[in-house]
Amino acid sequence: MSGDVCIVGVGIHPFGRTDGLSGLEQGVFAVQQALGDAGIAWPDIQFAYGSSDAAGNPDTMVDRLGLTGVQFINVRNGCAAGGSALFSAQMAIKSGEFDIGLAVGFDKHPRGAFNALPAEYNLPDWYGDAGFMITTQFFAAKITRYMHLHGISRTTLGRVAEKAFRNAVHAPHAWRREPVALDDILNGALVSDPYSKFMFCSPAEGGVALILASEKKARELGKPLVRLKAATMRTRPTKSFEVFAPSIDIGGGTATATRIASADAFRMAGIGPEDIALAQLQDTEAGAEIMHMAENGFCADGEQEAWLAEGRTEIGGTLPVNTDGGCLACGEPIGASGLRQVYENVVQLRGDGGSRQVPGAPRTAYSHVYGAPGVSAVTILER
Repeated sequence: MSGDVCIVGVGIHPFGRTDGLSGLEQGVFAVQQALGDAGIAWPDIQFAYGSSDAAGNPDTMVDRLGLTGVQFINVRNGCAAGGSALFSAQMAIKSGEFDIGLAVGFDKHPRGAFNALPAEYNLPDWYGDAGFMITTQFFAAKITRYMHLHGISRTTLGRVAEKAFRNAVHAPHAWRREPVALDDILNGALVSDPYSKFMFCSPAEGGVALILASEKKARELGKPLVRLKAATMRTRPTKSFEVFAPSIDIGGGTATATRIASADAFRMAGIGPEDIALAQLQDTEAGAEIMHMAENGFCADGEQEAWLAEGRTEIGGTLPVNTDGGCLACGEPIGASGLRQVYENVVQLRGDGGSRQVPGAPRTAYSHVYGAPGVSAVTILER
């Protein structure tokens, strides 16, 4: 089979809290919007991969969308579930088995923190009893170490969150759409030192759908070609320090799931970090965006201090990062979060970003999602 896999339709149900609508119904909303965007009907879909962590089995969506007998496979892979569904969908088309299919993700999490269970991650119960499953504490410990090693200030953490809320003002699908002053972010209620409440994302609700097609099918549909030049999904290597790790090997290497996924994606796409016009990077907390800037190859460890101070990751900067506010402003419905990043990149490459549009008619866009217990998915789009 020749040609690239293309994204020909996108749909989103706004993130946040939608009382009276189930997570699955929000996913159906996104699928119907994506079908309309692609100019096709549900019976045209040849296969689907769906992700949800807490809102039911995605394949049951067929009750609402239509009983066509379509192949529909459920994907559950932590915070990288959406990215994993997309990876699976593009592989199905690249194989030549199918011409057009769907990657969909949705979720509806209860209020409060995520409640991960040790047994789900092959860990003993004592690990949870000791408090090691509390991710806010893990992320705080990880960024504290990183800040010490690489000279990152707490003000830089605040600048990440400040940018997120400012960008989200212009993103209709975002949850928290009001700017927050840097001083308010830094002086907000402390959750886990050094993170204030404004520096963490919140469990949320929402749905995203992407319709993928072979290049031949995309041309038949007459759609602008947004090409999926690379899609990778990788698990953690030895000695990496990941979520739910009980310790770190002091003599460990620098490899991580993200570094592997990123390097493989760039190799696949035949381009480098310097060729990317904008990026959506996993930002479950402000420090994650900072660490992931380096892990995805966009800067060296420690350079983020200058990048944020000089505004290089702003909408009009050298490398706009999280143009819709990322997880910090949109919240994180686990099944949908990684697909939201790709949705935002498609919007940007089409030039439909409105007041958050990256200037200069960007031609390349990068997305990265990361989840427990150390899985990472990367996509590179090109128009």
